[in-house]
Amino acid sequence: MSESSDKTKAATTVDATATPSDASVNEGRRSLLKSAAAAAGVAGTQAVTGFPLIWAQEIKDIELRHVGVSYSVVKAIGDQASKDLGFKVTMQNLDTSAAINRFVTQPNSVDIADVEGWQAKLATKRAVLQGIERKRIKEFDNILPIFTKGEIDGKVVSRQGISPYEAMYISSKDATDLHEGVTDWMTFLPQVYNADSIGYRPDLIKKPITEWKELINPEYKGKAAILDVPAIGIMDAALCFESAGEIKYGNKGNMTKSEIDFTINRLIELKKAGHFRATWTTFDQSVQLMAAGEVIVQSMWSPAVAAVRVKGMPCIYAPVNKKGDKEGYRGWCNGMALMRHLSGKKLEAAYEYLNWYLSGWQGGFVARYGYYSPVPSTAKKFLSANEWAYWYEGKPAKETILDPYGVVMEKAGALRDGGSFLERVTNISCWNTLMDEAQYMNKRWNDFKVA
Repeated sequence: MSESSDKTKAATTVDATATPSDASVNEGRRSLLKSAAAAAGVAGTQAVTGFPLIWAQEIKDIELRHVGVSYSVVKAIGDQASKDLGFKVTMQNLDTSAAINRFVTQPNSVDIADVEGWQAKLATKRAVLQGIERKRIKEFDNILPIFTKGEIDGKVVSRQGISPYEAMYISSKDATDLHEGVTDWMTFLPQVYNADSIGYRPDLIKKPITEWKELINPEYKGKAAILDVPAIGIMDAALCFESAGEIKYGNKGNMTKSEIDFTINRLIELKKAGHFRATWTTFDQSVQLMAAGEVIVQSMWSPAVAAVRVKGMPCIYAPVNKKGDKEGYRGWCNGMALMRHLSGKKLEAAYEYLNWYLSGWQGGFVARYGYYSPVPSTAKKFLSANEWAYWYEGKPAKETILDPYGVVMEKAGALRDGGSFLERVTNISCWNTLMDEAQYMNKRWNDFKVA
């Protein structure tokens, strides 16, 4: 879950200005993933077996280049995949704007593109991806219905923004338009996702926070902050204004110009009134602002809340569960796409890699910094009973909770904010997206920044 300084210069016609997460997201989450040295030993001791199924001798010199954002494309995961599969997987991190431009303008320099749903939509239209054949994905039938039916626990997943289900399927291997519903071909294979909210200091705010409108509560004037990533920050602001009853958006993830104007104008009013202590662009900034008490409520990422607690300061991630058609989390999902140039043994190796990703090791690894696997049943095999209960079931930790590198995150007795996996994902209100009016939105966001 720093910002690009030139968000208006995108190669070809790709609108990199509208990235739902950009360099600030990547740099921030990168601080969660500092070192891969201890990863293999910490992130589960169960061995992954059955890989590779193709010619071991002939694939030993193959190298797959997996390119994408740092919170998703993690060196420790690539190292473990290389160890288990017998060929080399290299991970390269780029900010979101640079990544989508790389996929579109230099497609042959990438083998596995790490994409969000909106990026999959763009890359599919540019004909740089090849469909992933569903029948070749061993765990497909165990992938959660969020991705195969657009629902979870019998409830339809929000369609505000671009949900993974809407961006995941095409009608044929070389199709350039998305297809509604499951087909034999996928644009991307989901691999990590989460639900974002707001964080606050309970020692400095003497009441539970359960609604987005508290981020704009006048009581916290000069002590609030919002994320300065335009396409995410504006959605967080929209959640606040809708929560306060100031406006009802048709689709927070695809605003009209008038909705954008209302949202930005209100943000400017708040800024001029001194409501915001800061806007933050990196994970570290959000942690430092909260830990120092300079900010007591802000839009935040779940692992950042844990990082504040590691520093010895109380911090809670607000459970912004849906209330009618208001509130709810902002969801995001990253997946892996196959570049169209892949063929022969390299394509076979790529399928082995995709299947390895869903076999459990990666799912256990990302769980330890608060993210979810599309196949929890395999991730569970690489988590202790205590970890599974804490991260997925929302139960109190019976023992210390460690991050993927063995650093203590929570003490025994801690509860994950927001509760269980089902409580969180069934309360997603909107998804990261690419708005139709993205260029206009970014222009207006800049008005807010310079106000």
